[in-house]
Amino acid sequence: MSQKLSRLLHSIYPQPDLLARLRQLLPQEAPPSQSTTGQRWDQSTAILITYADTVTAPEEPALAVLHRFLSQDYGTVPLPILHVLPFLRSFSDRGFAVCDHTRLEPHFGDWHHLRELAHGRRLMADLVVNHVSASHPWVQQFRRGLEPGSSMVLAPADLQGWDHVVRPRSSVLFTLMDTHQGLRPVWTTFGPDQVDLDWGRLEVLESFAQLMRAYVDHGVDWVRLDAVGFLWKDPDTTCLHRPKTRILVQALRLLLEQYTGNGVLLTETNVPEEENLSYLRSGDQAHIAYNFPLPPLLLEAILSNSCDLINRWLVRWPRLPQGSTMLNFTASHDGVGLRPAEGLISPERLHNLLMRCEERGGLVSHRTEADGSLSPYELNIAWWSAMAGPATTPRRLQLERFLASQLLVMALPGVPAFYLPTLLAAGNDHPTYCKTGCRRDLNRTRFDLQALRRDLEDTDSPAAVIRILMAHVLGIRARLSAFHPEAPMALLSPERNDMVILQRGHRDDPGAVWVVQSFREEAVELNLSLLAPQHNGCWRDRLSQRTIDSRRLALSPYEVLWLQAV
Repeated sequence: MSQKLSRLLHSIYPQPDLLARLRQLLPQEAPPSQSTTGQRWDQSTAILITYADTVTAPEEPALAVLHRFLSQDYGTVPLPILHVLPFLRSFSDRGFAVCDHTRLEPHFGDWHHLRELAHGRRLMADLVVNHVSASHPWVQQFRRGLEPGSSMVLAPADLQGWDHVVRPRSSVLFTLMDTHQGLRPVWTTFGPDQVDLDWGRLEVLESFAQLMRAYVDHGVDWVRLDAVGFLWKDPDTTCLHRPKTRILVQALRLLLEQYTGNGVLLTETNVPEEENLSYLRSGDQAHIAYNFPLPPLLLEAILSNSCDLINRWLVRWPRLPQGSTMLNFTASHDGVGLRPAEGLISPERLHNLLMRCEERGGLVSHRTEADGSLSPYELNIAWWSAMAGPATTPRRLQLERFLASQLLVMALPGVPAFYLPTLLAAGNDHPTYCKTGCRRDLNRTRFDLQALRRDLEDTDSPAAVIRILMAHVLGIRARLSAFHPEAPMALLSPERNDMVILQRGHRDDPGAVWVVQSFREEAVELNLSLLAPQHNGCWRDRLSQRTIDSRRLALSPYEVLWLQAV
């Protein structure tokens, strides 16, 4: 393996001691064998996304509280993979400006608490590979001219040739930093406190490989590469998805697979669809990529009362190499990205979507284009608030819209992922936003454990209803092989604007499932003979367990059926 890595990385690190240094990164023994199924995922695989301190209790480490809550209060919901958002010590950006790679945030707990959290579940963690906080020791060493930090910070000697850089922020690209040599410009893609690293230095790769090894030693085997598309910078380019970035992704995947036989590498690239999929196409970069077009398209379909755009998108679902798949989701710790919807939603429909979200208390974030103009980059809104009706009747059909959105996430090829505040029916957190001024904080609600337990004990509360229904549906999904992440899908509704109809699994397979999902606020009718013309018998809805023996079926607003031929 060291020889393979050396050949792969020689174009980036031509130093003569490359092979010897790579050998130091590899384990002495072969990694544990892959799971007994020989697969990294199946139809029971589902992810819960949360911050370490989404649920808190006085005087307790946040990771211990989270462990107790998930085991005692949310244990009925089968979510076997837990993505704990950045937990290392950080100065800003809610964990994404890491200032110490060796210690956790003190109020989260320590490495022992992380290992305890891994009992009975698989953990997923972030490698924030593009940058570190300005308070990180590497940056402080850079300022004083000390190694290794002096060589690890990206500080270009020439500020010319960067006019075409594409990035998601309107802050300055270069930040002046006071150093032992005077003021020096350093690259800051995401803001002044997030200083970019120079991946042309082998020390950077070595440091992140060691961190990934520490993750694995404490129960992590799914690793998310945060903002990885920005990793390598070449002048006179957009500095996105450069060839050497792809080489580094390949190298990190090989290293992860050496550390754990069950390793899964995910790339987070919130960019137009084909750019995002490019990390899967070759079969040797990411195992999973985030399905970023899904949230804006699904949100637009629900709020416009028309699913024509999402049907047009679904009809050209990508064919991916075996062992690769998508991560499907509606909400996350970030907002709803709009760049992935470029070319998929017309300017007029996009404008209407932004207006409807603002009517529901959301905000719009912008990025700076190459010509200096601003364009919408992200919708900041809690998904539960986005599912509300018009101002006159906000609660009408809110739960139905919400559940329909989560059920589509479960029906598509790929691995479904769910954000904990979304499952807890958290609305827009305007008080926190008013304190911090960070628009993303609208969707980063924290919960007191005791208050949350009281809410879940109220069987009429949205959070309690969602918990029961999610446990029910995920349990059913885990028993249906047609929902394997790599099982085939056919779209049967390409021209419809009232419903999405999917066939999962092969038509002749007795385990095939037909997903029928209404996107209307009023009842709609479906001729069931359109699903499988050769089938003359009954249908069974696996969600409700009812048998349907009529040819025509009326669907209630936002109703969802998972049908199997009887």
